[in-house]
Amino acid sequence: MTNATARIRALNDVLRLHGTGGGLLVTSGISDLGPLAVAGIVARMRDDATFDECNDPFGEHDFGSLSWAGQTVFWKIDYYDHTLTGGSPDPSNPAVTARVLTIMLSTEY
Repeated sequence: MTNATARIRALNDVLRLHGTGGGLLVTSGISDLGPLAVAGIVARMRDDATFDECNDPFGEHDFGSLSWAGQTVFWKIDYYDHTLTGGSPDPSNPAVTARVLTIMLSTEY
């Protein structure tokens, strides 16, 4: 693993685990489940995320899935420039990166 990948993973873990270092977006499908479901989904995402070569081939901890009330939920982290109009020039550098963690129903992907 490169130093850049290790830094990306660390920054992604801080966002996923602590909700800091980026923004959180829930889709309408997730929001429609209600505030208790949203809180439960966020808690499960934080507590139950496991990563291996199959679901995290680049080692960045930037995508996961879980089951909630019989539905598959995806979460993913994207890297934008600070204007949110393009991709980040360097996702390992928080000075030039706006991280956004999106939680969605798999049917919304």
